[in-house]
Amino acid sequence: MKLNLESITKDAAAWAAKGVALPQFDVAAMRAQTRATPEWVHFGAGNIFRGFIGSLSQRLLEAGLSKTGIIACDTYDYEVIDKIYAAHDSLTLNVLLNPDGTTTREVLAGVAEGLKVDFSNPSSASRLRDIFRSQSLKMLSFTITEKGYALRRPDGSLLQVVESDMSNGPAAPRHAMAVVAALLYERYCAGALPMAVVSMDNCSHNGEKLMNSVVEVATAWRDRGFVDDGFLEYISDESKISFPWSMIDKITPRPHPRVEKSLAEDGFEGMEPIVTDKKTFIAAFVNAERPQYLVVEDKFPNGRPPLERAGVYFCDRETVNMTERMKVTTCLNPLHTAMSMYGCLLGYTLICDEMKDNDIVRLVKRLGYAEGLPVVVDPKIISPKAFIDEVVNERLPNPFMPDDPRRIATDTSQKLGIRFGETVKSYVAAGKNLDDLVSIPLAIAGWFRYLLAVNDKGEPFEVSPDPLKDEFQSRLSGIVWNDPASYRGQLRPLLANESVFHVDYTQTSLADRIESYFVRLLGGPGSARRLLEDELK
Repeated sequence: MKLNLESITKDAAAWAAKGVALPQFDVAAMRAQTRATPEWVHFGAGNIFRGFIGSLSQRLLEAGLSKTGIIACDTYDYEVIDKIYAAHDSLTLNVLLNPDGTTTREVLAGVAEGLKVDFSNPSSASRLRDIFRSQSLKMLSFTITEKGYALRRPDGSLLQVVESDMSNGPAAPRHAMAVVAALLYERYCAGALPMAVVSMDNCSHNGEKLMNSVVEVATAWRDRGFVDDGFLEYISDESKISFPWSMIDKITPRPHPRVEKSLAEDGFEGMEPIVTDKKTFIAAFVNAERPQYLVVEDKFPNGRPPLERAGVYFCDRETVNMTERMKVTTCLNPLHTAMSMYGCLLGYTLICDEMKDNDIVRLVKRLGYAEGLPVVVDPKIISPKAFIDEVVNERLPNPFMPDDPRRIATDTSQKLGIRFGETVKSYVAAGKNLDDLVSIPLAIAGWFRYLLAVNDKGEPFEVSPDPLKDEFQSRLSGIVWNDPASYRGQLRPLLANESVFHVDYTQTSLADRIESYFVRLLGGPGSARRLLEDELK
């Protein structure tokens, strides 16, 4: 059995015999209708899109609530379109990993086509322009990661590709944000047609980040004479172009050998993961946990699919913001970051195995329940207590959800502020005693210790990619993992960096505690274990 339209049509019985649910709608008719009247384009063709957003489209199609699918576009890695989408007729084998040890398999066909966002290719450029000139188009959504919205380097200077795009205008953009601006310009030229531009990335105020980047590119083009003032007015008018905020939550880790093996044993061919030249690790299947949340600001000037019927929450911006803050500052993301630091130090390669470690369980429970919940704002549509209960009791311990602390440790410098600093700021604002915080300073001290790239046994490991990794590691130069005397205050200036931490820790009592914990983590073999045992009794 190969994942393609011919196989799932001609060999449907064989797929069903292996417990695979197949699409219950006319895929060919959906694709024809999508080409005629496109409604939904998505940038970012990776796993969370395929396994989550793509499944939403499938639910609407199977319920007869939609006649069109999603046009999936990749702005970064064109091999994904060739080797995953084209090679498998834009189908995905979705494997849900249930906490009880069972799996649920389904072929998802809610994607109508996969496209490369390549303006150097006349065919690709023409197809994209045609889509965005369609009056039927309702929304452009994104899962391109937070880095995809960035126009500038950490020092504030423009990225070279962005400088080039700003200088060359909308004819052949390369950076994702310039591409969006160029396609919106097509829509403006076609009659200032309305649509929503919706970030579904896991970052704070994602709609605002997206809007600011697009407007900055458009402003540069206006200043250079490529576009007129009317275009800027168009993308700044929410009755024409909206940038709704959203909160997304679903863990979709990289394809795991255990899942690959089970599929091969059941006769599925072509499920081996590939690694592209740009280091994307991807397969024809997606393995993911069952829980999923998507909360979206209901601001769609050209209408939208009835996604509430597929489990999406629609609400106002304030509620989206509260829900996002609930997850990112309290109920999930801080727990992930804290346990990933100590998981790497203690040699773990699976999150589920970490949840068998009493010290790490105490770390995440204290962080979530004792330190986070007292200052979290309840968004009302989702209970913070119920959310964190699900995370701690079902999601993190799931033995069939093969997530890796090394993956979660990626880009930690970009996460520390929102995941920990905002809780600290809430404590200060509420007049609460910062000395009650233990897990937060443990997590920050753990990150600095992690940057030394030596585990708790003294074995070297590779630090996950991070835009500030080299800078911070150089600032820690001279500190030795098993020599507390090698610490001579090197953390102090780093802890004052508000752009990283969202607070100046040196103006609080927490700086002393973080330094104290860090020095204890330099105590040689077993020091991380001893610190957790001593502080989380």
